[in-house]
Formats: sequence, structure tokens, C-alpha cells
Amino acid sequence: MANEYLYGAYGKLGQTIARNAIQSGTVPVYVGTAPVNLIRGYKERGIINMPVKLSNLPNAQQTVGYSEMWDKFSLCEAIAAHFDNILGNIGPVYVINVLDPDINRKTQENVENIRLVFSNGQATIKSSTIILDTLALEGLAEGTDYAIDYNFTNGTVIIKSIGTEKISGTVAASYLEVDFDGIGADMIIGGVTANGEYSGLGALQLLYQEQYQVCNLLMAPGWSHIPEVYNAMLTAAEQINGHWDAFVLADIPLETDEDGKTVHIQTISGAKEWKKQNGYTSERSKVFWPKGRDNSGKVYHLSTLAAVEFMRIDYSHASVPFETCGNKQIPITRQYFGESSKNKGFDQITSKELTSNGISTCVFWGGNWVLWGDHTAAYAYGADVDARAIFDVSMRMLFHITNSFQREWGTTIDEPFTKQLRDRIINREQEKLDALVAQGALIGNPSVLFLESNNSTEDMMNGDFRWDIPVTPVPPLKSATVYVAYTDAGFSAYFNEEG
Repeated sequence: MANEYLYGAYGKLGQTIARNAIQSGTVPVYVGTAPVNLIRGYKERGIINMPVKLSNLPNAQQTVGYSEMWDKFSLCEAIAAHFDNILGNIGPVYVINVLDPDINRKTQENVENIRLVFSNGQATIKSSTIILDTLALEGLAEGTDYAIDYNFTNGTVIIKSIGTEKISGTVAASYLEVDFDGIGADMIIGGVTANGEYSGLGALQLLYQEQYQVCNLLMAPGWSHIPEVYNAMLTAAEQINGHWDAFVLADIPLETDEDGKTVHIQTISGAKEWKKQNGYTSERSKVFWPKGRDNSGKVYHLSTLAAVEFMRIDYSHASVPFETCGNKQIPITRQYFGESSKNKGFDQITSKELTSNGISTCVFWGGNWVLWGDHTAAYAYGADVDARAIFDVSMRMLFHITNSFQREWGTTIDEPFTKQLRDRIINREQEKLDALVAQGALIGNPSVLFLESNNSTEDMMNGDFRWDIPVTPVPPLKSATVYVAYTDAGFSAYFNEEG
């Protein structure tokens, strides 16, 4: 009998079957902070601790705001990487913003009081931290005397006179600002309360019911380097809503706090040791180090750029995730180890110290800066690693198949389980497997099994049925070696010339 009560369509990972053991679409979800303080009426818009769909840069700016202050507004990095990318934009993405301007604001005693100078009926305020809904002009009424707009390109509030007489001269203004001091890992982790309030990673459970989407990539740039957040991400990404599995992309920090002291992680050996000591070793994740900087000075977490490239390459394969993000070009011009670091970087050969220990990175290769590394975080060269955990694509393909099965057959739950339904499920799943083989996502001859040994009479009496699908995802070409030998046989050409 099944060891848990089952009611619905489920997908599980079985034991690995390997002789040598030495979704419907890509749906990335980011959790972090966005400048929703720049959005008018943010309270009523459902953009705090809720999954929000972003389709392009203007849509993102008008939905959750945008700021160049990526260190404070971490979701803006993802917005730029997906929708302002010189290599091409890719979307949509879903974000969960945890910043609440009603809570994360400075006290009334810290109200900014300034004098605005109006010229031609217009004045400006340069700020990304202003809470627009709190902006007021002394002696004047918004909507009657003036209107407020925001320019996301230069980060400027625009106040325009709309009354019968243009506002001129100097006017006193006041507003509140966002307070970042109270925003920490606990807010990113979040959870679900007994009365049904969702927050942070806990709000991931709302994606399916609110957006009818299944998350298959989960990121928290600027936060995933915190062990508590990483572990919470792994928990949140496993069996979302009791069903769906997502793959986690995380980062190893460039610096960390230990006993009140800042420890810089600016060497390969330091990154390897930190990964080991902090348990960043889940087969359900891929971890990166260091960061990357572009020619404008913007610094990206490699986890963010990896999500972009995973999404891009998945799209080229009809959303089947069988190709790694490794060796895909990214829009950076150098490795980044921190402003104070003297580390000038490393090449592809040296990077083997990272990739052989389950750390993905970036290198200059083939004339471009590319992501480098095709392993999961569980991989370590020479260690006893489950075969399915060697490559990122293997895990993502397993998740793809289990998620696809559940989406396909979830609507048939509670139908009579006739032999015809049994055969319909087998035939449809076999059809999908054959298509994956033809596409090059699987190798061999995978088949759908409905085994008597795995379907006991007691289980079937309780309406619980199981199918087994052993599959072999196509591995990436991790290395290619040619052996060239010298031979003196060619000298005979001097004496064997014809006519």
C-alpha cells in the first residue's frame, strides 16, 4: 500500500538506472526587491508578495518599477538581463517582490522636506527611493494643481503644473522614502501563515493558481549566497503545490560576514572551500562564482545570466530543457571579484578547478565571454555521484518529464480508471518520449511501463496507480580530445610521384 495518501496526478524521481555510475515552457521566477515605491497605487496592484508576470522593459517599469540601484532593488538586475540585453531579450519572467513601502519606510520624523523650483510649470526630484504616493506640495492639491510622473530612464520624479495657472517659483515639498534596514533574508524566505498570507518564497505556491504557470527555474540574485536562503529555495522548489519541481540557480558570495568580520572570497580555493563548508551541494541546483561586469560597469550575478541563457536555449528547442547553459555567450567584458579585489581573473584551463567541484563560472573562450560549467552543485570529480546529478540537463529533463505528466493528466483525476484510460496514458506518454528521442533530448528506446509489481491490489483498491518511465537524457559534449601522432610515412611521397 502507498505510504502516503494520494489524490491527484503526481511525478516522482525513481532510483537511477545507469550501467556506469563512477514543462510546457521555461518559467523563471525571481524573488527579491523591486522599487514598487515608484508605482502609484502600489497597495491595490497586487505587486507585493505575489507572483507578477513581466513581459518586456516598459511593462516591467510600469508594473514593479525600475532602478539602477541593483544592490537595493535586486529584481532590477533580472529585469535588465532579460529585457535590456545587448545579445537579445527573452521573456516573460515572473517576479515575487517582498518590499512593502507601507512597512519598509522611514519614520514620519524622517520626512524629506525640500524646496522645489518650478520652471515653465515643471519641477523634478532625482530619487529612486521616494515613495511617490507620499509626495505632497505645500498648499497645492494633486490632480487639481499638479500631476506626478516618473522617468525610469534617468530616475527622476516629474511634477507638472495642470491648473489654470502654472506653478512658478519655489514650492515646499515633502515625501517619505524606502528604508532598507528592515529587509533581510527572513523576508526573502517568507512563508505561509495559518490565515493564508503568503510572502517571499512561500508565495511561489501562488504561481500555479494565480497565473496557471509551473515554475521550473528559481533564482534570488543578491540573496541566494546566504545559506539560509539557498536552503529555503531548495525546499520551495521541490514539489511546489505538492507537484511541481524547479531547478535552483544560486551564487557563491564574493564576501561574507563571519563573527562580525568581513571575509573576502576572491580566490578559486576560497570559493571551493566556501561551497563545501556551507553545503551548496544539492543536485537540484547549480551554483556560480564569481560575478560578471559589462562595459558600462553593471555587475551581474552569473545565476541571473544563466537563467537568461537557459531560457534562450530552451526556447530554441521548443521549451525542452536538454541543452546546458554552459559555453553560451553572456553580455559581460570581465570577471568581477569586488571593487577592492586585485584578482585579474582566470582562463578556461584554470576554471577546471571550479567546474570539477560543481561550481559554474564564466570565461573568455572562442572570442566571447561565456558561461562555463555543465554540472549540478552535487558534482565533484572522483566522488561517488548519482549519475542523474552529473549534468544540469539531466536533472532539468527529469523535472520536465514529471511536470509534463502531471499537467497532462491532472484533469483526468476522478475519471473511471478503465483499461482504455490506462492505455491512453501509456500511448500518449510513449508518444511524448518518442518525440523527445527524435528531437535529440533523450537517447535509446525509453518506454512507459505499467508494472504489476509496482501496482499492488491494495494500492489499486485505493485508486492509486503508478507508471514507470526510465529515461536517458542526452549528455553534453563536456570535452573533445584528438590525438595527433607524428609519422615518417609521408616521406615516401618524394619518391612515388606519378607521371
